[in-house]
Amino acid sequence: MQIGVISDLHVDRHNQLTPKDYQAALVRIIQKRQIELLLIAGDVSNHYQRTKQFIENIEINAQIKVLFIPGNHDFWSAETGITSSEILDTYIKMDNCLIDQPYVVNDEWAIVGNTGWYDYTYANSKFSLERLARRKYYGATWQDKVKIDWPMEDRKLSAIAAKQTIKDIEKVKHKKIILMTHIVTHPKFAVPMPHRIFDYFNAFIGTSDFNSIYTSYDIKYSIMGHVHFRNTFEENGVTYICPCLGYQREWRTSDIEQEIDQAMHQIVID
Repeated sequence: MQIGVISDLHVDRHNQLTPKDYQAALVRIIQKRQIELLLIAGDVSNHYQRTKQFIENIEINAQIKVLFIPGNHDFWSAETGITSSEILDTYIKMDNCLIDQPYVVNDEWAIVGNTGWYDYTYANSKFSLERLARRKYYGATWQDKVKIDWPMEDRKLSAIAAKQTIKDIEKVKHKKIILMTHIVTHPKFAVPMPHRIFDYFNAFIGTSDFNSIYTSYDIKYSIMGHVHFRNTFEENGVTYICPCLGYQREWRTSDIEQEIDQAMHQIVID
């Protein structure tokens, strides 16, 4: 099976292209590369209805199964009229969302997914937990602070996400696992320190709560997004993949189809 993986499409952040342009380009790449199953590791858009519609449109137009986990942007509630918790409930009710519903590919493979959440452990230790909880530094505000309204603090949310992921893996623990998160679970994907800004903002990039998962289960692939890096490496038998498309200003070219093609990683399983 040919599995395509991509993250951080941000289909509503381009200054000229529309979500339909992203949709058309992504479908062309899917067809060109003969992808049979598409995995999206979060941050489709800044509005849950737009994210939901985009995923449904890709599935219909590409005529393949599309699975996703929401990213932090997909939970932004400021302009939706509902809370982030209600947005989560909407996603979980979708057949495409992996949270609480692992996807069995065949007798050997399964896909498990969860957004995860940041637990501040990737920040420079010089910052106190109180300082990090402000989510403001050098005049910049981490936008989740004002656009997401979770009813609990970040570290508790990270722990809950890890526990939910373990619960889901337990359902398919005898299979080889493709694990998909949005939040980074390996420090190699954090911004290298020292860094004037990310010594602080790395706090909101990753989590250490998933560490035990990699030693306790047969994780073969670990897909994540969030950082807008494109990188792949192997460590201790796990292939870590960060296939972010990212914002237009971060692209190497102005050609959306070329950028999607370069960002998308392909996994082949039997």
